Amino acid sequence: MNVQQSMPTQALRRWRIIPVIVIDDAKNALPLASALLDGGLPIAEITMRTPVALDALRRITQEQPEMFAGAGTVLNVRQAEQARKAGAHFVISPGFNRAVVDYCLEREMPVYPGVATASEIEAALESGITLMKVWPIETLGGTAYLQFLAGPFFGVEFNPSGGITGANFESYLALKNVVAVGGSWLAPQDWISARQFDRIRGAVRDTVMRANALGASRTRQVQTSAVRDTTVAR
Repeated sequence: MNVQQSMPTQALRRWRIIPVIVIDDAKNALPLASALLDGGLPIAEITMRTPVALDALRRITQEQPEMFAGAGTVLNVRQAEQARKAGAHFVISPGFNRAVVDYCLEREMPVYPGVATASEIEAALESGITLMKVWPIETLGGTAYLQFLAGPFFGVEFNPSGGITGANFESYLALKNVVAVGGSWLAPQDWISARQFDRIRGAVRDTVMRANALGASRTRQVQTSAVRDTTVAR
């Protein structure tokens, strides 16, 4: 399959934000999904960091089919298989595991492996992946690191995460080689545990509005550039 043309990838290109979810009680899964949807964001990465993660993922995919709900922190093939059976729309890993990537691609499941070095990017490219997670981005050098990668890896795109917050996500989305950013600031673990879904809804709504404004600004810049080029050509 072509991961770059899959529906989850199209959703990432449209909404550009990936809420990274750590959930301790599966009963909170559906109200959390509703809060994300009400805020305008139909995407969630349910990380495999708690014993209830698969149950939470299953509840969302079965009861909220309009959500693009995927599994994060997938470390091995067994977890990838469990995620697929729970209805995950995609798989995200912190690192590059060739066995996990092969398993997902063979079953036409979009997968976004994590990379941190040039060698790992080359390994992902060898597997046919051109959109990958880069983690932990703030430790690696933030936006400056992604700008350096744009040179030798022309055409490669990234979903950076690790240290991205409501204060800095826009600087990442402004980069041409960034498709979407991942972070937990929209729905922190303690907000979910405390069932502060109105708070989550508000944070999502604010973030979506800011991301959309950034996209509109980029569109205007492209249109202005095109008009300028046309005028020069005349």
